[in-house]
Amino acid sequence: MRPPSDWHWLSRAFATGFPVTPLKNSDLILKAQFRPVLDFLQVIFLEIGLAICMPKELFGTDGIRGVPGTAPLDDATLYATGRSLGAYLQRENPQPHVLIGMDTRESGPHIAALLAAGLAQSSASVAFAGVITTPGVACLVRQGDFQAGVVVSASHNPFYDNGVKLFSHAGMKFPDSVEEALEADISNHRSGVPPKNIPTLVADESLDAEYLAFLRGRVIPGAKLAGLRIVLDCANGAAYKLGPELFRSLGASVVAIGASPDGRNINTGCGSLYLEGLQKRVVAERATLGVAFDGDADRALFVTETGRIVNGDGVLLAAARFLKSQNKLAGSRVVATSMSNLGLERVLAREGVSLARANVGDRYVLEEMLRSGNVLGGEQSGHIIFLDDSPAGDGLLTATKIASLVSLHGRLESLIDGFKDYPQVILNVKVRSKPPLDSLPEVSRALAEARSILGENGRIVLRYSGTEQLARVMVEAERDADVQRLSQSLAAALRSSIGA
Repeated sequence: MRPPSDWHWLSRAFATGFPVTPLKNSDLILKAQFRPVLDFLQVIFLEIGLAICMPKELFGTDGIRGVPGTAPLDDATLYATGRSLGAYLQRENPQPHVLIGMDTRESGPHIAALLAAGLAQSSASVAFAGVITTPGVACLVRQGDFQAGVVVSASHNPFYDNGVKLFSHAGMKFPDSVEEALEADISNHRSGVPPKNIPTLVADESLDAEYLAFLRGRVIPGAKLAGLRIVLDCANGAAYKLGPELFRSLGASVVAIGASPDGRNINTGCGSLYLEGLQKRVVAERATLGVAFDGDADRALFVTETGRIVNGDGVLLAAARFLKSQNKLAGSRVVATSMSNLGLERVLAREGVSLARANVGDRYVLEEMLRSGNVLGGEQSGHIIFLDDSPAGDGLLTATKIASLVSLHGRLESLIDGFKDYPQVILNVKVRSKPPLDSLPEVSRALAEARSILGENGRIVLRYSGTEQLARVMVEAERDADVQRLSQSLAAALRSSIGA
């Protein structure tokens, strides 16, 4: 089921405004026509009155994260999370059906089983996809008879971390208001004792085939992948089997690396965080293209045949140029985040395309796309949303689109011709706490000085990580010397004020 008409209806609604009132079950014709969209709107609007006006403690920017066996990934909290999600879904369906998937971490099966047990306690039935990508779950939930999806993954984090991501029937992450309401309910259930001897879940292998069929249907018309030689770095994660199978089925010659997971080697020296091995292998294999996924394959980064890295900014440029050439780039506008390079903004401007910047996080990119009616958005890290195909950032979908463009128009480097990356540095500073940054005098002084020096010829972003105990410093400017000096000055101010 392709969603464009539904998503664009929602985009227009966001742009023009509509009453914030609950949707009635009696609106049968409207619900039948726009069911995925209306499900998402119900999620937003029915929960506004239930939201707790306080910062979330369990849910970060990408779900719940932690170390298995300790809060918030202790058995009691995981069981309570399943119970609370099931209870929430029962408001619309007395017997909700939920899909669970996971990446390759050794802690995944136990966490998935606890969540399933909690859901069963709330009269929800569970289907288990086994090892599958995060966007794979989002896709299957959106296309199938599921009221929600759950992914057990910590994305690009090391194996000893894990997490829980929740998706609505519309294939989107639940909005903040729902996560806040779930947190309150989870707190009420955390004293409950999970049942003993929870059965191991058995994967339904047919779900893989359904997701792969969806991806094959997203090849750009006219593209022929036969003859392309592609190196895939699967990060020993969720794409280790699906990635090679997808591109081989499309006729490409595939060299797979990072495709031997053992439960502990996910993201270890491979995948989108460690591109050196992929760069060398692409050149050695004389490959057309290299693709690197992260642990749950919701992002993809690329390597050209010469070994050059192309991040999410380059992908947005290549995709924007193609969509504009087909008169399909709605509003001649692309949505990115504060982390995207100034060089992307300037090259798009020269070609008549504006760049909007949302908060960091693909959920916020999607919100802005829906609000403004845009069809392309993403992050420098490789989360790309092709809204005509899916509301989820999907590494395999992105790889399919870029491989299609290479097939149609030649080398990847030619697709991003004219893109000049401004010197940019991103520093991570470990912090002991996360007070408002503007409440730190030393940081405020360093930031004011840096902005005064750069003026209009650079950008600075200071923010906390939503998933780790880190502050991130991003500085970009025309001169590398300014980037290095100012980023170090800001990092030093953070360490002095709140460094761990």
